[in-house]
Amino acid sequence: MSPLERITDLIPHRPPFLWVDNIISCDAESITTETFIDPDLDLFQGHYPDNPIMPGVLLCEIIFQSGALLMSKNIQSDTNEPNEIPILTRIENAKFKRPVLPGDTVQVKVNLKETISSVSFLKGTLKVSGKTAVQVVFACALVAAPEHR
Repeated sequence: MSPLERITDLIPHRPPFLWVDNIISCDAESITTETFIDPDLDLFQGHYPDNPIMPGVLLCEIIFQSGALLMSKNIQSDTNEPNEIPILTRIENAKFKRPVLPGDTVQVKVNLKETISSVSFLKGTLKVSGKTAVQVVFACALVAAPEHR
């Protein structure tokens, strides 16, 4: 199974809005993922044309998708037929410490802090060359997948 198939089996995101390239490691409490920031992305034509940087909101999305993967892996461990998907419900304390540039490869680590009922509270860190670029605390709730509503 390819890295893309491993990811698309777990979360509903698809290109062009799938922002995780590979799962490096995963256990019940944390996940580490990796993403190459393709310099040919159309968004760099407008953000900013003479000094392109990856938008912070999309860096956060990489972290959120990594968290969704962690939650889905945990669901998959608990059941054979997961019928719930993680939906972002809260964003807190986003901190942007350095820009991410076209051609960078980012590594994301998401840690599960606590789960209460169907809501998981997580903290994510996105790094470039081992240096923190983004940190964010967030929560995701499990909701019925569309085919199970």
